[in-house]
Amino acid sequence: MNDAVLLRELEPIAADNVNRHLSTTKDWYPHDYVPWEQGRNFAATGGADWCIEQSQLGEVARAAMITNLLTEDNLPSYHREAAGSFSQDGPWGTWVNRWTTEENRHGIALRDYLVVTRAVDVEALERARMEHVTNGFAATDEERAKHDSEFLMSVSYVTFQELATRVSHRNTGKVCDDPIADRLLQRIAADENLHMIFYRNVCGAALDLSPDQTLDAVAAVVENFRMPGQGMPDFRRNGVLMAKHGIYDLRQHLDEVIMPTLRKWDIFERNDFSARGEARREQLAAFLEDLATKVVRFEEQRDRLLAREASRRELQPS
Repeated sequence: MNDAVLLRELEPIAADNVNRHLSTTKDWYPHDYVPWEQGRNFAATGGADWCIEQSQLGEVARAAMITNLLTEDNLPSYHREAAGSFSQDGPWGTWVNRWTTEENRHGIALRDYLVVTRAVDVEALERARMEHVTNGFAATDEERAKHDSEFLMSVSYVTFQELATRVSHRNTGKVCDDPIADRLLQRIAADENLHMIFYRNVCGAALDLSPDQTLDAVAAVVENFRMPGQGMPDFRRNGVLMAKHGIYDLRQHLDEVIMPTLRKWDIFERNDFSARGEARREQLAAFLEDLATKVVRFEEQRDRLLAREASRRELQPS
């Protein structure tokens, strides 16, 4: 089934879910989540420029905040990808524009918080934004070649990606040790959850409409998943820190993102796949079994690393 047919057949589902979203979501305002009384001028306007002593966030929280914000900053690329995959007409266009508007608030609020509280090096942050947004984000040619439907690949990807982003934001709030940051990130995570539900419902309807084709897209996304922040400055370093300290790691990716979504779609309980679909499902199951083994290995390595670091700290003179 080609994308034009899929979009036409699924349009009523999109319309229902746009209406559900609009009736569920609550408006909120970035300025209500920023401690403005902490703000002061930088050197260019007679104040003092940033130094690390001004930050109340620890190293892990700073890395996670920067990663989360730069991810949100790349919204122009995400909008372009969504508009190209979902169409700009009817409920699809209504959704893409509404989703873009809501996502834009996240970057506004996060940046205002970080600048006002001087939590990070704002000059380095701006340089990283310029580099990351200039590079943009798009599916690679290799990823596009893995499936015949750009729409199904896109809706499958964003289902997992929105849930992953929710987990990352929520856990970042917990490590900030600041109730204001935690409240802000809870609010953003709630948005990401509602966005995920829209995409998950549409993808679920696609599974009912074209089971084998949609399963193939879902499996391709799971097997080749990459977070949208890949390619940003210091992504590897910051990603390692986030994984090491439980903000977003392989265990969370498997247990809190992949498996709940696959269960919601009844991927391993459905009986509407053809022989080809059954074979693809077996490939996916084998991949997940291997990933579960990698999760255990990762946790063992991380536990040993953290234990060594704790021992070194104990040996250091006070």
